[in-house]
Amino acid sequence: MGDARGFVFTKLRYYGILKYRIICSLWMKVSLWMKGIVAGKGIKFYGLPVTVRMTGSRITIGNKCSFRSDYSSNLVGVNRKCIITTLRRGAEVTIGEGSGFSGTVIAAAGSIRIGNNVLCGANTTITDYDWHGIEPYRRNKPADPKPVVIKDNVWLGLNTVVLKGVTIGKNAVIGANSVVTKDIPENVIAAGNPCRVLRILDTEKKSEKE
Repeated sequence: MGDARGFVFTKLRYYGILKYRIICSLWMKVSLWMKGIVAGKGIKFYGLPVTVRMTGSRITIGNKCSFRSDYSSNLVGVNRKCIITTLRRGAEVTIGEGSGFSGTVIAAAGSIRIGNNVLCGANTTITDYDWHGIEPYRRNKPADPKPVVIKDNVWLGLNTVVLKGVTIGKNAVIGANSVVTKDIPENVIAAGNPCRVLRILDTEKKSEKE
């Protein structure tokens, strides 16, 4: 074995994270149930996220999702815990199956719907309202939400921010540090501030020989 120290360190890290994940997942299973949050099977938690469900609102998390709230669990650089919260009565957050989140904030005053197999890179933010009124005389008053929909197989890059009233089509890839303020169609790569379409994705599977 050419790199015994590297091999041993890698194995120790793997089993340490595995043990940590099991403990966190067991705790969160109880915590989510106590808060009235509907959670599917096989959800993995690396570290403990912040979850807040407002009275009369709904949070639903599908099967086999993963939440990374510990900086050591994603070496690209997670700098905060995952936060999932509803902020008003009647608000809803719905997350499909097999989606992954790293230091992601999901905050709904109205409705946020996230599809299946969505990847949210480190420190992404998804919110359906502005938190404060835009006009100076409304600055300290609640803003009005607009629904956010992120469809299946979307990938949000590192530090992406998705704002109110946005729909992101299936399979879309949003580049790192983007701010999404308008709808993004399916099967595209988009990036920037404000985010705009850069090119169409090739969605046809090709053989390795090609």
